[in-house]
Amino acid sequence: MYMMIEKEETVRIPPEKLNEKLDEIVETLARENFEGRMANGALTLLVTDVNGAGEGKIVHGDGGVYQKVKFNALVLKPEMQEIIDGFVCEVLSFGAFIRFGPLDGLAHISQILDDRINFDSGNQRLVGKTGKKELRAGDMVRARIVTLSLNEINPRESRIGLTMRQSGLGKLEWIEESRKKEEGAGKDEGKKKKKVKK
Repeated sequence: MYMMIEKEETVRIPPEKLNEKLDEIVETLARENFEGRMANGALTLLVTDVNGAGEGKIVHGDGGVYQKVKFNALVLKPEMQEIIDGFVCEVLSFGAFIRFGPLDGLAHISQILDDRINFDSGNQRLVGKTGKKELRAGDMVRARIVTLSLNEINPRESRIGLTMRQSGLGKLEWIEESRKKEEGAGKDEGKKKKKVKK
């Protein structure tokens, strides 16, 4: 889930930067120190509206200044059972990697379709044996997070498991086809009821 939150952190202003404008250096340091970092399960994507908070502190033996800063942060905090939209970035024999925002999740081959799936290595796609539905790199999908193990040191190495087997999930084209079939079945059912009433 994407959220905009207010944060207060501390940045170290090195001695060689103390002659620069405080507002500019504090903003630059806040972006360098916090963008792309994960803390408490939330990955900070963007830092905005950075302001110094109070006076800086000098630590004995360190020529730098430690300055508290307040800022707004756009964060991504994936949660269990959350539904995400993303695109297939890689197809392998054991499943498909799906990128949503800056993170990737794996939809294991058993979690893609209610059908036996074959891997077509020549065309880099997964194909349903009975329904002939196929999934390729670049396809837009909707999936649900079913396992979540975040790596705060290296967020790109987080392990996120996805499923697309539930109703309303899967390749966006499959979802649309299913919706149209349900609408068509509903209209047919309505026609049958009108005939019975006469």
